[in-house]
Amino acid sequence: MLFYFTGTGNSLYVARQIEEKPISIPQILHQENLKFKDEKIGIVYPVYAGEAPKIVLEFLEKATFETDYFYLILTYGKDVTDAPECIARLLEEKGRHVNYIHSILMVDNYLPSFDMNEQRAMNKNVEQQIQQALQDIQNKKEEIPEATQAGRDFHASAKEIFAKNPELINGEQITVTDKCVGCGICTKVCPRGLFYIEDKKAKRKQNTCEFCLACAQNCPSKAIITKLKDANPNARYRHEKVSLKDIIEANQQV
Repeated sequence: MLFYFTGTGNSLYVARQIEEKPISIPQILHQENLKFKDEKIGIVYPVYAGEAPKIVLEFLEKATFETDYFYLILTYGKDVTDAPECIARLLEEKGRHVNYIHSILMVDNYLPSFDMNEQRAMNKNVEQQIQQALQDIQNKKEEIPEATQAGRDFHASAKEIFAKNPELINGEQITVTDKCVGCGICTKVCPRGLFYIEDKKAKRKQNTCEFCLACAQNCPSKAIITKLKDANPNARYRHEKVSLKDIIEANQQV
């Protein structure tokens, strides 16, 4: 049994290499019964500046897992920091032992910092990383990678910045420009269901934003941007083996 959260397809792609039909966290989060039992249970999710997405933490808080082998696969774009250590410690404090964590370097979809064309052109040996994770999971390997001090320091610095400037990660940076044609795709890919169409234009509710950038990255008109300014306003990213339909099926809430 494998659960996942995705904004632009990286984590969904990885999840599909591990199990044929992984389960979307946004689509089951509000179920009454969140008790799961299987021989192996895993979760695949992206790391955001050293943190697990809020929606993943919410799922972990609500769900119970009965399994002999619990593992996490973390996708990231630049620096995984001490994210494996942090999530393992958090879950241990809640009584959930984590047997294995593996991090996979992929395209970084953070538009303010990275040009998506440049990211897409990099060879990050993704398939080799996935195969290593597959082999480890099959063998029920026990491993929580230890972070470097540099990774811990980077995460601590990021947390301090975001604590002082919460608008950087709470969705206030997301804006819809005049390029919007009211196609409604943003209403279907947002895992929190924050977008709606009014007067043929996309509007966004002020609510819990994951800052996953599914809205911006999947907008065909490139009408959704961040106020921080994109590294390349003309480039957008979705994993080449994940379709828009896949993202909608994973995230649509309205």
